[in-house]
Amino acid sequence: MFALCYPPNTENNQNNEKKIQVVSAKLIGTYGHVQQMPPPILPEYAFIGRSNVGKSSLINMLTKRRDLAWVSHTPGKTQAINLFGIDDAWYLADLPGYGYAKVSKVARRQFSAMMTNYLKQRQNLQCVFHLIDSRIPPQTSDLDFCNWMGENGLPFVTVFTKIDDRKYQKGLHVNSFKTALAESWNELPESFLCSAVKNIGQSEILQFILKVNANFVPIALKE
Repeated sequence: MFALCYPPNTENNQNNEKKIQVVSAKLIGTYGHVQQMPPPILPEYAFIGRSNVGKSSLINMLTKRRDLAWVSHTPGKTQAINLFGIDDAWYLADLPGYGYAKVSKVARRQFSAMMTNYLKQRQNLQCVFHLIDSRIPPQTSDLDFCNWMGENGLPFVTVFTKIDDRKYQKGLHVNSFKTALAESWNELPESFLCSAVKNIGQSEILQFILKVNANFVPIALKE
């Protein structure tokens, strides 16, 4: 059984909290290796999920930008780490999606190595937002990735996307996923329900990030 691993002091207390919005968001760069990325001086949050999970739409919703992250009708388009600077206060890392069959085996191995190195080596990574499609039954690749993060002590939360879709079925598959995950975990990670179409989940995720940011100590100050 895995023990829960997540950033401290992030209890979900949304009552009486002011609505938070992103003021500025810009692309810092696109990187194929973690060593190429900017110094780890700001807290960073990675967004990852299966191809076509709605990651780009969610990022655009969070930042109130229509085209910050490019929404493609062809799954598997993100093939490097896109790093965005948010309000000059934190980084958002858009990672390549996984599970797209039409990507070559060589490309999948390259993506896997790149993401593994990033997730294990990026010193300022505060939390991984693991996006999961709420409309479909639990996928082995999603469960395996959660367990891999647990094995490696990576703090993460789950984000169930596309809850506006009729296939959401009142959380049927969300509950099934949590039940399947509970077979390997002592306690489930925090989760969010989101819809980029109806702007659901934006405030909750941004509140979570700001709470974690409050505990961040720049790497240089730790040494």
